[in-house]
Amino acid sequence: MTVTDAPSANPTRRSRTIARVAAVQALFQCEQSGDTAETVISQFIRHRRISSTASFDDGHIPDADLKLFQEIVLGVTRRQDDIDAKLSDVLPEQWPLPRLDPVLRALLRAAVFEIGTDTPDRIIINEYLDVAHGFFSGDEPKMVNGILDTLSRRANDGNV
Repeated sequence: MTVTDAPSANPTRRSRTIARVAAVQALFQCEQSGDTAETVISQFIRHRRISSTASFDDGHIPDADLKLFQEIVLGVTRRQDDIDAKLSDVLPEQWPLPRLDPVLRALLRAAVFEIGTDTPDRIIINEYLDVAHGFFSGDEPKMVNGILDTLSRRANDGNV
């Protein structure tokens, strides 16, 4: 089954949040393994059982909006150079992109990909802040908030 074959006709807020968490994990896996986005998406569907019948037990990801998951993973990998340039432009000098934790890097890339889409930026920022709090207990969520807020303001001012 491919992502586009899977049902997601009326995704809920929860299903979109789960898709974003899964996308961050998939982007991390792409970077660490060197596998293509298509390969990782396929692996997630087969092995992580991204479907409405799965449960969080044993690492499965239930109820994810599969279309959004695929859009984020494929979109980030296709536009990664542009996304990385935007991130590098706003990151503190002492924290260049390669120095960031790879999960944080994946999270920021996914969020930057979604900023400026049909979903309001404030929702995107809040969603990825929640995701950041799920992965990090330190100052990383504050950093995510600052970076995404800056990029959102720039996008809305036409400076991105």
